[in-house]
Amino acid sequence: MLMKDLFKKPGNKLESDEQKPKTPSIPDELCVSCPSCSKAVFKAELNESFGVCPSCGHYFKIGARARIDMIADKKSFVEHDAKLTSTNTLAFPEYDEKLEKAKKESKEREAVVTGVCRIGGYPCALFVMEPRFIMGSMGRIVGEKITRLFEYATKKSLPVVGFTVSGGARMQEGILSLLQMAKVSGAVKYHSDAGNLYVAVLTNPTTGGVTASFAMQGDIIIAEPGALIGFAGPRVIEQTILQKLPPNFQRAEYLLQTGFIDGIVERKDQKDYIARILKLHSRGVS
Repeated sequence: MLMKDLFKKPGNKLESDEQKPKTPSIPDELCVSCPSCSKAVFKAELNESFGVCPSCGHYFKIGARARIDMIADKKSFVEHDAKLTSTNTLAFPEYDEKLEKAKKESKEREAVVTGVCRIGGYPCALFVMEPRFIMGSMGRIVGEKITRLFEYATKKSLPVVGFTVSGGARMQEGILSLLQMAKVSGAVKYHSDAGNLYVAVLTNPTTGGVTASFAMQGDIIIAEPGALIGFAGPRVIEQTILQKLPPNFQRAEYLLQTGFIDGIVERKDQKDYIARILKLHSRGVS
């Protein structure tokens, strides 16, 4: 008569659960999940690849300081107007709390970092927007800092290199935020009239009032692969015109095809690319 457990593997006291291999637990501070391919990527590996997923090529948003370290020559960056920060001028509800949260998350006082540096040995003025500070939104201080940088660059005959990432004008500052579009545009015009170069680098996303002003006013405009660039979002446009938009509408590749930008440059190649542009416009100064 066959027994029920005749073919069952006999237990072995030497094989305890503690001796079985376990799936390693990776702390969150060591790795991050890619939103595109869902694979875990070590942060150290991500830093080495300039914030690009090694598996699928997805571009992670990177902070202003990390981008400055990536673009500027070592120890060449000198910051301007570091103490300027926004205040709740219109007494907008919960705006003070939002500003404090943004400062803690980004470790910055505002949504843009400005200053001067050298790129490939060539001097320039540089501004880099910070995505973790209320999504790089443009308020009074963002406009003021960028305006001051262009005015300084005009006075010193320096080219300006600007990296944009923004959800648009900051609604908590109302018309004071929208006024920055005209103010910065005026400073860009004076800088251009003086014969100076402005290179704009559009990253994901660059939208709203920033796109409608200084982001698209560069003499040379380049973008990162796949960057969303536009004024209103695709969904809003489709609901307004009641039509389906073309594939990849408002993405960098579509804008290059339709002539809105001059090139698409991978993050790892941006420093060399910009250095070559500065060399061509250096007026013999290095």
